[in-house]
Amino acid sequence: MPFRRQPNRRPAKASRRVVDNLIRSRIPVDLLGIGMRVIKLDRPWTEVPVLFQGFTIDRADQLSILRQYCDWVWVEALSTELTPVLEQIEIQRRRRDEPMPEQHPIHVELPRARKVFESTSDYVRDLLDRVESGVDVDLSMARPLIQRCAESITANPSAMFWMNRIKHRDAYTAEHCQRVAILAMAFARYLGMSTVDMETAGLCGLLHDIGKMQVPHRVLNKPGALNAAEMEIVRQHTRHGHDLLRQQDLDPIVATVCLDHHERLDGAGYPRGLQAWQISRFARLVAIVDVFDAITSDRCYRAGLPTTDAMRILYRERDRQFDAGMIEAFIRMIGVYPPGSLVELNSGEVAVVISNHPSYKLRPRVEILLGPDKQSVPPQTIDLKDEPCTTSGQLYTITAPLPDGAYGVTLSGRIETITESA
Repeated sequence: MPFRRQPNRRPAKASRRVVDNLIRSRIPVDLLGIGMRVIKLDRPWTEVPVLFQGFTIDRADQLSILRQYCDWVWVEALSTELTPVLEQIEIQRRRRDEPMPEQHPIHVELPRARKVFESTSDYVRDLLDRVESGVDVDLSMARPLIQRCAESITANPSAMFWMNRIKHRDAYTAEHCQRVAILAMAFARYLGMSTVDMETAGLCGLLHDIGKMQVPHRVLNKPGALNAAEMEIVRQHTRHGHDLLRQQDLDPIVATVCLDHHERLDGAGYPRGLQAWQISRFARLVAIVDVFDAITSDRCYRAGLPTTDAMRILYRERDRQFDAGMIEAFIRMIGVYPPGSLVELNSGEVAVVISNHPSYKLRPRVEILLGPDKQSVPPQTIDLKDEPCTTSGQLYTITAPLPDGAYGVTLSGRIETITESA
């Protein structure tokens, strides 16, 4: 029978081996790379500016788009190609339970952090003044300054955290923008984002409230509750900022975050009432940092709340206003006693928090500045995670947070001492 198909086991076996090795897996966008084939997104394809529903990544701009709009994607690749990526997922997960890496001790990094912080502060104040005056703005220096901030955060995030705690009520909007930028960069780093995305997050934070300079002072700084008409005026700041930033030579996501940072996962946000899957990852990140800083800062109409109260509010709003996974990660990063906090120990000593450990929220690393008699002592660093003991043999614990200036100790004074001696 000449037309009978002869068995061809060898090619079939080879084909089956290739199919067996071709696997599909869900991976975070930060681990995507050139050459990977994307077959599914964590949101509708129509909501992400890509040409095809399924494509192989061959350009850096495609990676950037996916990182801006998605958290996870499904990819298809050979198991040998995906195995190292899947191992990195576990490494990233474990990293969130560890302190952020430090290249330099805080006393070494603080002088540089202070210098770049003050340069950025001067820039932001001038920028917002120009926007308020209706003068053309130049954003060419924004990213270089953000890059310098990112370098300092990478070297030791606690140094910038210390600088971020110095607040002045009469310069709220400018300082708020700067603090949001720094916290956004630190948070992006903690989440495992790339350096480029870390800088983008910082730029989004720096410029997210630029539209508020077009809101009348009588409304923006009103000491009492806003009425409906005044609230609508304030809400327009997102559109004012978006319109301004769209005219600049910036990554489009920066203008988008300016427009969307008050959107909510439950659809009750403004100005567009977006659904959860329509809100970019950067907008969700900035929204958390924005509200945290607003809650913990003094305003003309109320005093700032303690970090613990702010964390309770954020946690209560998870999955309604905020991304639950991001909220939980942010709480781990900030800790109960953020870097720069003053605390009193059970020994009666007073210390400043240097850094915290996500897995030991009540046991940060501290620098003792005052003895039990509340008199100055040579600074001594102890890590409460290691369970050191007092001179009486008790396990060191924190008994209470202290306001800045308690017993004559101020964070700004400690920063001054360290930077002058550097």
